[in-house]
Amino acid sequence: MYRVILLLDFGEEYSKSLLKGISTYSSENGQWTFCRMPLYYREMIGAKGILKWAKEWKADGIIGQLYNEMEEEFLNGDLPVIAQDFKERFSNIPNITGSYRETGRLGAEYFLNKGYYNFAFYGFNNIVWSRERAEGFESTIKQAGFEVNYFEHKKARSTDIWYYKSKSLNKWLNNLPKPVALMACDDNQGVHIIEACNHNKIRVPQEVAVLGVDNDVMLCELSDPRLSSIELDIERGGYDAAQVLDEMIQSGSKENRDIIVPPMNIITRSSTDMFASADGYVADALTYIHKNIDQNLLVDHVVKEVPLSRRALEKRFLQITGHPVYKYITKTRMEKLAQKLLSSDQSIFEIAVDLGFQDSKNLARQFKQLTGYSPGEYRKKWGNIPMPPSRQ
Repeated sequence: MYRVILLLDFGEEYSKSLLKGISTYSSENGQWTFCRMPLYYREMIGAKGILKWAKEWKADGIIGQLYNEMEEEFLNGDLPVIAQDFKERFSNIPNITGSYRETGRLGAEYFLNKGYYNFAFYGFNNIVWSRERAEGFESTIKQAGFEVNYFEHKKARSTDIWYYKSKSLNKWLNNLPKPVALMACDDNQGVHIIEACNHNKIRVPQEVAVLGVDNDVMLCELSDPRLSSIELDIERGGYDAAQVLDEMIQSGSKENRDIIVPPMNIITRSSTDMFASADGYVADALTYIHKNIDQNLLVDHVVKEVPLSRRALEKRFLQITGHPVYKYITKTRMEKLAQKLLSSDQSIFEIAVDLGFQDSKNLARQFKQLTGYSPGEYRKKWGNIPMPPSRQ
């Protein structure tokens, strides 16, 4: 049985999800004992004080939010340590980090598929998870031939990084070209954007569509309109972090192997429930597709919604979205299937019926072509339950 110190922000949903994963690994591997150390200990007693306290408590390891300036002292200590990179990644200590650029890419593709041609990012350029999400977002937008408008807190300090300057933010939002697709670095900042839009009588999502990251359900549902967000596999990150710490304790090593928290999917709520395009016919087609994606939707159904020939619509649709109408419908349905596989305990057959598929075998074939996995394999690999078995 191990004794592990947890120095995390227990008020954040991200940390709570990490704790769920850590707890699951613990229950499967000897039921560890935990000491939940409040974050103010980090400020009050510093690295030396934390290490001294850990020695007196006879701790076997530490998982925590640590300042990068503390790295050398923890490296020189006797305990294995895993750090959550809430500011920057550590160089020689394992990080609980993320596929941040991939998350930004996912957000960009989401908005591009909705037909947007104006884009913005709201975040901090001196924090790794925000900066790299912006990089992934911008690189994907630029590949599509568009530019990104930025509003960043270039001099944010650790004590005030959640503060936003209302006057400059209001001016930036009012001057953005509309309609605009805006990705925020996390859900906190996404809610700030929606609050500022409401204050300035800027309509969300009609003028500014807002997407956050983390899928902090309480925050997202509290927002008006409710915030769409990219869901991360945080519980699995906690599970993997506990597994790495277990290996470090057993081997007595201080290996530097990062734990990666990947994005899973996008949970669409009211803040992005809109499609934009310079081509009004394509926008109408996109809106119709997404409103009726649970039906047995055919290209002919979409063509009837716009005063264009099938050939003319296909040409415009391909130019805007990068996909023919049929492939776009298939891709969207597969994304909906992927989301339901991870968020529902329904059988694959039941999900197929709900999505309007007439042939579950054809569904499985199309899903594997898009993702590389059968529906069952995808659910097993990316679902939160069950957690992967521990390595012996």
